[in-house]
Amino acid sequence: MQTVDHEDDWAPSLLPPGGVVLRMEPLTGGMANAAWRVTLDDGRTVVIKGGRNNPDGFFDHEVESLRALRDIGGLPTPEIIHVGPRSLVMTALNPEIPDSPRFWEAAAHAVAALHDHTSSRYGWHRDGTLGRLVQENAWDDDGHRFFAERRVLRYLGEPNVEEAFEAADRAAVEALCGRLPELVPAAPAALTHGDLWRSNIIAGLDDSPVFIDPAVSYTWPEVDVSMLFCTGGVPDVFFEAYYELRPSVGDWRERMDLLNLRELLCVVAHFGAVGDYVPRIRAIVKRFS
Repeated sequence: MQTVDHEDDWAPSLLPPGGVVLRMEPLTGGMANAAWRVTLDDGRTVVIKGGRNNPDGFFDHEVESLRALRDIGGLPTPEIIHVGPRSLVMTALNPEIPDSPRFWEAAAHAVAALHDHTSSRYGWHRDGTLGRLVQENAWDDDGHRFFAERRVLRYLGEPNVEEAFEAADRAAVEALCGRLPELVPAAPAALTHGDLWRSNIIAGLDDSPVFIDPAVSYTWPEVDVSMLFCTGGVPDVFFEAYYELRPSVGDWRERMDLLNLRELLCVVAHFGAVGDYVPRIRAIVKRFS
């Protein structure tokens, strides 16, 4: 499923002037860009993200998102060193997160505090990106309509989704979106990370959680929670700590698959009918219809 180019020969050109590369190590996990951990001769260790085919300004929204998470939401994020036309350079932290309840409790507290920052409208002042596709963020006063139109239905017209699903499948998704007010409790628009899975949580030098690779908007906070829950690798202690601070309306586990439909459709939109994503989407639509 990896589409990025991990050749090392062009990575040094993405660095700002002034640093001599002593060591480069490719990093894994990114869907849209290659990334490297780079040791410079001045003692700094940085992470470079970039892609040969990125349009100019590709990383502008990511930088704005990182700053919004930190400055508005109080979420720890890496220091931004340089933003180039097709690259982003940040301080390198520890990708090997501590496997301890204390770490995950701290992560839950940080995410819950982020979600305490609310808006009267759903969306963001500009569209962003999720992977290599546009994340549509046009403002809306209705959370169910916003999630339906901007987070689910927007993928149905993508070529890979049209090829993977029959017309009846797409019609079933549309019908399901019409039932969202019955299935998902209304919730205020909260500042969200937007691409929150385990690989986008790393550790600071003091082993505290730090958050990377966001796709920020104001939407239902459980969109973040559902991605952490459904993509795996996050222990129960995170969810226990989160819902202790932000009590659930009803059984939150029952709606996680439904809220994660956005992520599953996004993967199909990028890569087509890979893995078990198409049958999983069909099963979710059938379950909630």
